[in-house]
This record gives sequence, C-alpha cells and structure tokens, in this order.
Amino acid sequence: MIEQLTREGMAGGSAPALDPAPSGAAPAPAADPVVAVLGQQSRVGALPQYLPSGWTVRPVAELDDVRPGEVVVLSGAKADDVRRARAVLPRASRVVVLIDEWAPAELVASVLTAGADVCVRGGHPAILAGHLVACRRRQLSERWANLDLAHTA
Repeated sequence: MIEQLTREGMAGGSAPALDPAPSGAAPAPAADPVVAVLGQQSRVGALPQYLPSGWTVRPVAELDDVRPGEVVVLSGAKADDVRRARAVLPRASRVVVLIDEWAPAELVASVLTAGADVCVRGGHPAILAGHLVACRRRQLSERWANLDLAHTA
C-alpha cells in the first residue's frame, strides 16, 4: 500500500496530501512518549533505565492529571480502578496494570475483563518496559490503521 501511494503520488510530480489527523481523531501521540504512573510509585522506580531514549515516567496523583496520548500504568490496581480509569480516560488511552508477582489469576482476569490493555505481574522492570513499548507501538499503528486514504486514490 505504501509503495502504491508513493508511485501514484509521484506520477503527478508531487506527493499525495495526507491528512495526519483525521477529523474526530484523538490528538497525535507525543513524539517522546510519556508513562503516567498512578498508584504505588516504588514499583516503577527503576523503570526509566529500561525504557528507550526519550521516554519519560511521571507520577500522577489522580486520573484527571493524565494527558492525552500518555500510556497509563495503574500500579497495584484492582478491577474497580480499571473501570474508573476507562470511564475517565479517552478511549484511545493505553492502560497497563502492574500487580504483585504472586497475585492470583482471578485478579489478572478481573483487571483485563475490566478493560486493561495489559496486566503485568511484578518482577523485573525490563518486563514492564517491554509491555509499555509494545503498547506504544499499538497506539501508533492504530493511528495509521484509522487514516482515511480514500481521498488519495
């Protein structure tokens, strides 16, 4: 598809004009990703050293402090916390729940059923970092998937 757009756009001597932010779409994610952490901050203290360059981790006191495009980590959350987050945050927000590594399977199932995108059992911060990077990739890929290319054909 990209190759076809390039050929068709260049045939007339200019690149096709693509609308980077379709109407009604969420604002584009920030160039340098931000992870907003709500809950037990001690669990994510070593996280920044495992994230790619340019990433920022910031604590938030409440869900209203989360900005559009940020990946949200709910540290020590339960299903009710996830439901509350889903009710307050924009639909496109990525919600990652960090729980104790010995937490029962029922807790994992309940936070995922409540709307968490990912549930990570505590452990090495590199594991959480990997999930956050994957969430960011999905966030960016959905912007491309929702791009209306009909007007370029």
